[in-house]
Amino acid sequence: MARQRGKLQTDLEYAAVRALLGALALLPRRAAVALGRGMGHAAYALAGGLRRTGLRNLQLAFPEMGEGERRRILRRSMVGLGRQLGYFSHFPRMTAEDLRDLVEYDGIEILHEAQARGRGIIFLTAHLGAWEVLSFAHSALYNPISFMVRRLDNPRVEELIDRVRTRFGNRSIDKKMAARSALKLLREGGTLGILADLNTQPHEGVFVPFFDRPACTTSGIAVLALRTDASVIPVVAPWHEERGRYVFHGSPVVELARTGDHERDVEINTARFTAAVEAHIRKYPDQWLWIHKRWKTRPAGEPDLYAKGSVKEPSEAPLTPSQETAFTTKPQKF
Repeated sequence: MARQRGKLQTDLEYAAVRALLGALALLPRRAAVALGRGMGHAAYALAGGLRRTGLRNLQLAFPEMGEGERRRILRRSMVGLGRQLGYFSHFPRMTAEDLRDLVEYDGIEILHEAQARGRGIIFLTAHLGAWEVLSFAHSALYNPISFMVRRLDNPRVEELIDRVRTRFGNRSIDKKMAARSALKLLREGGTLGILADLNTQPHEGVFVPFFDRPACTTSGIAVLALRTDASVIPVVAPWHEERGRYVFHGSPVVELARTGDHERDVEINTARFTAAVEAHIRKYPDQWLWIHKRWKTRPAGEPDLYAKGSVKEPSEAPLTPSQETAFTTKPQKF
């Protein structure tokens, strides 16, 4: 009986996701994006738990910032998620020409220089801007890449999403079984995308500074880079209002530290990678995924940073058009 309920839940979730993406896909792209943004506004207003988590994260990251500013950043972050959903719904029929109108590269020479090294490349990225667009467009406009993912609990939804993500030749690698495949890929000179900004468990990571607080961070990227001598390029794809498109921004290759002590090397390089991710978030704070409990795992003896009552929600007046404009992200190059 329990198995039947599990199948029913799986089927219902799949039907809901397919219906949502299908409904958005039937709309003109601009209308789908507008509706997605509206869903982001609604989620900000209605999803109290996510809003509290986001405000707590912003309080931890920017203690000097006023509460009203934190709220505006969080609202724009959730609206950005809705925008990405609108575009994602149109991925199944978007062409390379469509993607050239949607994305722009600043400083592509950094990628070319890394390729000239003749080694594998790790795209060190974050849940900032449009990470789905980043990998999807890159496969259509340049070369397919592989990327590491945590498979969704619903296999039917996972298959649906993966089919869209890999339409132009990308390949997803299950993070639970990634080590051997990732090592082989990088040693053969391939490109691997890894999201490096989520909370992890102590057996999977190390504690390194993130916004001046210890955050348990995956150590796998450092292990891969040290074993393969891959070039690690921090890259994100924020939305630029003035350009009306996503712009892929990166930073120069992060040079690896090698002290001769493997554990120390893993910790140092993980800290360097995390600092690069933080730098991008500080440039585009209104485009990061603040609703994730980034500091959930704590060093032994430290209190839970998300305990009930840890953040108080102030009252908020609706944003005026001028206030929204004031928080428009300004273009920044490498």
